[in-house]
This record gives sequence, C-alpha cells and structure tokens, in this order.
Amino acid sequence: MPTVKKAASKITAKTNSQKKTIVKNSNGQAKHGVESLMSGLTREQIFRTYRLMVLSRKLDEKQLIYSKQGKQFFHIGAPGHEAAQIAVGMALKSGYDWAYPYYRDISFALTLGETAKDILLAALHRAEDRNTGGRMMPCHYGIKELRIPAQSSCTGTQFLEAVGTAMGAKKNGTDEIVYTSSGEGTTSEGEFWEALNWSTRDKLPVLFHIQNNRFAISVPLHEQVTTGSIYTLTEGYKGLHRYHANGLDFFHTYNIATEAVAKLRKGEGPALIWSDCVRLLAHSSSDDQKKYRTPEELEEDKKKDPIPRFEKFLIENKYYDEKGLQTFKDEIQNEVNEAAEYAEKSPEPEPSTSQLHVYSSYEVIAKETFVEPEHKGNSIVLVDAVNHALAEELEHNPKMLIFGEDVAGKKGGVFTSTRGLTDKFGTDRVFNSPIAEASIAGLAMGLALRGDFKPVVEIQFGDYIWPAFMQIRNEIATLRYRSNGAWGCPLVIRVATGGYIHGGVYHSQSIDSFFTHIPGLRVVFPSNAADAKGLLKYAIRCDDPVIFLEHKGMYRQNFAASPEPDANYLLPFGIAKVKKEGDDITILTYGMMVQRSLEAARTMEEKGVSVEVVDLRTLNPLDYETILKSAKKTGKVLCVHEETLFSGFGGELAAIIASEAFEYLDGPILRVAAKDSPVPYAPTVEMDMLPQTHDILNALEKLAAY
Repeated sequence: MPTVKKAASKITAKTNSQKKTIVKNSNGQAKHGVESLMSGLTREQIFRTYRLMVLSRKLDEKQLIYSKQGKQFFHIGAPGHEAAQIAVGMALKSGYDWAYPYYRDISFALTLGETAKDILLAALHRAEDRNTGGRMMPCHYGIKELRIPAQSSCTGTQFLEAVGTAMGAKKNGTDEIVYTSSGEGTTSEGEFWEALNWSTRDKLPVLFHIQNNRFAISVPLHEQVTTGSIYTLTEGYKGLHRYHANGLDFFHTYNIATEAVAKLRKGEGPALIWSDCVRLLAHSSSDDQKKYRTPEELEEDKKKDPIPRFEKFLIENKYYDEKGLQTFKDEIQNEVNEAAEYAEKSPEPEPSTSQLHVYSSYEVIAKETFVEPEHKGNSIVLVDAVNHALAEELEHNPKMLIFGEDVAGKKGGVFTSTRGLTDKFGTDRVFNSPIAEASIAGLAMGLALRGDFKPVVEIQFGDYIWPAFMQIRNEIATLRYRSNGAWGCPLVIRVATGGYIHGGVYHSQSIDSFFTHIPGLRVVFPSNAADAKGLLKYAIRCDDPVIFLEHKGMYRQNFAASPEPDANYLLPFGIAKVKKEGDDITILTYGMMVQRSLEAARTMEEKGVSVEVVDLRTLNPLDYETILKSAKKTGKVLCVHEETLFSGFGGELAAIIASEAFEYLDGPILRVAAKDSPVPYAPTVEMDMLPQTHDILNALEKLAAY
C-alpha cells in the first residue's frame, strides 16, 4: 500500500468549507488560479483523481513503447489534458449520462469506467477489445454499458450525434446529460456550429467540452480563430452557458463542470466548457512537433504539466509524502504491466470475421415465407402511398419521429408527402429541422442509436444531400461494424431524386450509385405506389439504416399509381419483381425507368421479340436469384437506369451477369443510361441527356440482332 499520511483535521475542514462560487472576470470567464476546492469533494475522490491521472499517463507511455516496437500502429495521447478530462468526467454519472469523446479523451474514458485492459486490448487490436473488437485504430472509445457510442476518426461529426441523443433524453423527460468533446481545431468544422444552433434552439442537455492545446496538429490557434478563442465567438448563442476553465487545474475545472452539469440537469442547457490545456506529446505517433515548435516552447509546456501540479497539492495538504507518491505510481505501473501482459496474450480477431456485423441479422419478414398479395384498395399515386405509409407507421410505433426541411405544419414537405401528419401526431413527433442536411442525418443517428426512437427523416432533394454524406458514409453506415455489433443505427432517410421535371443541374440528379457503394446501408428505389408503401413500411421496421429514394417525377404520375395495399402490407427487401414475362431479352431496371422499359418491351413485342422486364425494387440488397434466373433464361441482357452511364449501377449489374452467367449469354450486355453530364434545364437538351424510350428500343433492337 502507498504511504499515505492522514490530513490534519484543520486541512479536512478547510477542504470541505470552500465556496462553490466560480470567480469570473467582466467577460464572464472564470479566472485561472483562483478556484477553490469543490465543497464535498471527498478524500476518496481526490485519491481517485490522482490514480486516474497516473494511470492515463502510464498507459500513454506504454502505448508509445508499443508504437516503437511495431506492435501498435497508431497512438494519440492525452498528456497535458488529464486534469481537464478527469474533472469533467467526474462531474457526470457513468452509465447514465451519454458520452461522445474524441480520440484524445483517454483520461475521460478511464474516468467513466474503461480499464487498462480495455485501452491496451484496443492498442494491440485484439478480439476482446470492448471498444471495437480490433476493427478500429486505438483511441476510438465506445462501450455500450458505459453509454459511450462507438466513436469514429472524423472530426466534428460527434457533435451532431450528441445533440440527437440529447434530444431523445429531453423527449423521454429524463435528466440525462450528453457529453461531447474535441480539440479547439475541430471547432472550425461546420458540424460544431450546427450542433450549437440546434442545441440552443431546443435547450438540449449537451455539454460541449473543447480542450484547447493551441495546436490543430501543426496549425496554431491564431491561424484558426480570429478572436483567439471559441469562447468569445460563441457569445451570440442565446441560452448557451459558457465557461472558460484552467484545464491544468483539476479543482478549477471540476468546479466549473459541476456547475454546468447542475444547470443541464435542470433543463437549462446546453453548456460549453473551454479548457486551456497543453499538449505534451506530438499530435499523434505519426506527427513530429519539433518541425513546427521550438525547443524553448516545448520546455515551457512541460513546466505546465498538470500531474506535478496535482502532486504538489497532495504533498502540501499532507495526503501523501514523496515516498507515498512513488509507491502509488509503482502500483499503477504494475497494474499497467499486468494489463499489457494480458493483452499481449489475447488473440487477434479471426480473419473469417471481416464481414461480420456489416448488417443486422434481424429480418422483419423472411423473404422465403413472403407471398406477394394482390392489392384491392383504391388507386393512389406514389406521393399518397408514402404519406399513408408514414401515417400508419407513426400510429404503429409511438417512438417514431419525422423531421426534416419543411416537413411540418400545413406545408407538409415541398412535395406534400408529410401533409397532415403534424396535425394528427403533433409537433413533438413531426417537426421541422434547420436547413442543414448534416444536422438532419447526425441528429437522426444520435436518436437511433439510443434504441428508444425511430427517426425517419427527409432530405428535400438528392442534389442537396451531400453535406450529410459524411454522416451517412462514415458514421451511420459503419456504426454496427466498427462497434463489433454492439451498436446499431436503424433509421430511414427519405430523399426525392431524379430528373424529367425541368429542374436543371441542382434539382434533377440521380444519386443511386453513390449510396449502393456504401457497405452497411440499405438502398431502396420503388417504381410504383404499392411498392413504395410496402417498402417504406418495411424500411421503418428494418434494423439497418435505409436510404429510401423517391423519384420526384413519379409522385403524381398515373403510370406509377396502383391499388393501395392495406396497413399490414410490408414488402421485404431483396425481392425483385418480373413486371413482364419474356423469353428473348432481359431488361434489368428500377425507378422511373421501369415505365419506359415496359413501353419499349411492348413495342418490341409487336415486332416479334419477347422482352422480360425485371424491376429490382431494392438496390442493396439485390435479388441475385431473380436477376440470374432471367439472364440465363433469355441469354441477352439490357441494364437500364437514369443516372449517368460511367460508373452507374448498370455496370455492377453487368459485372454480376458476366461473372455468374457468362456461359448462358448470346450477346453482349448492353446499358442504357443518362449521358455523362449534369442534367440541363432546357427541355430540349434535358430530353437528349436523359434516357428515353427510344434509347431503350435502339438497344433492344441491337441485342435482338445477335
């Protein structure tokens, strides 16, 4: 045991009688170095604080050794940040509050309950790693029982997800707090400002912890922020409680954190803590800070190390003597050594697990048991089918939420697909978002991963989904995989897409292939009202994230109308439909192109050529069985889609057939698609650029000649 001297009674009395009041300057900033000890801070808490500081530092030192030995391929350390991270972490309730830590937050993660074994198992990419199972680089924290969602490498994305999780807490009426953090450099990302906007708008319980070590990798603070501080720049956010902490002083930061947390629990949030720290290591193991920092500067920062500062406090207040401190540090070193020995002996993941947890294993309806019914309802157009599906699912699931741009109130979306839903279900469940696509996707993710809400969000036009692409590709689609199956993200993103409406470059894009290229994401594209309703209801009950594409040019077209399915109809993914039987040529298509393909097929029928038209309905998953069965039957295949030819989805279809049914082919695999240019506005040029029925006819006649 370490040598511990009991503090004199007068010392204990002094500790427990300090004021909670934070001393601030005229700008509302807490003054450095004047903070008293927090009232009620126990000896056990003080000892725990020191233990966490030393443990964090020793684990960083061990990982640096691993990096030099070639056992660990990446490391980002917290030396210089320990006091700030532990102070804020100790103000939270582990396993009750939520946390979105950034990659430097090792001390914070330890404070919430991660162990030395957890850190080193992750460092050595072992299968037992509770954070990622060896699927992510070290420093990507995420343990479900601690309510730390699996974190990514992307800077800034976590802010919006935290806001979404906080929205769920508020809707549930709990006093949960959601922590999210970053370095000062990440505040240059747009997601940070979007998160501040939404969290202050709705008074959400989000605690932003910005740890300022003055360098974003190599870029100094004065080259990032004109005022020199995000604290100053955020002054305009009404309702944001702002604090400027001396992150080198545990007690100062802890006092600030406890005050901020108290406000958040009362529903007075959000809050931002700007903690001044030092970075005693390079940005990461792949960085060399000697290239951009002078030896004098580095030496000056070493003098600010928060651990010796805390040790001085412990000695001066007779918690430890020098011998006791050393004994304690030796004990921590032994703990790290034991954890390292365990981690080094632990097995790495099996190669066969490389594709495990890309998608959920849950099936709403097994494809094998599904029998497509004959629908007998009144005829409806596609936009009404979408509206009815949403209404039925809101009724079915009280935790389903709809939000997006213009979706609420009398507007009901720019295409009226959500009309009447706010009136029926209220503004708490159907509401408008800011015009910020990344916000929509990020908040949806933060809500979905909680497990107690089902967000169904709308992006008005596929042309404007790109600000959300980072959230969709790097966060939403990968969450299950990078968390080794611990976390899921079941949500639906509805997107209006496609041309033929004279919308020009920015209202006509087809975005299909961008999203089919993302493992972990389901992609759906119905061609008629009945399919739209059944597929959307299935998507809402699906356990995976879904991109649901709705062709805006088909919303009210009679050719896409159909008898309405009843409320129990769910159409499973991965079941293509043969819209027209044929023997000579197969057309593989989806969306708007189904109607044009059927027109062309009927014309060819008059010429004595039998054409089979297959509506794929879902692009991921694909119905390989139906595709290959038709290709083998006819021996000739035409792939038709609206997006551009080069790298379009037809190329993937052609590759599948070429590799799986080549010996059955009697001609080349042809493609009809849009020309490789943006969609123009002028109707005459738009008609030429987008695929038309006569283009399909020409390709069919070419194939028929073989």
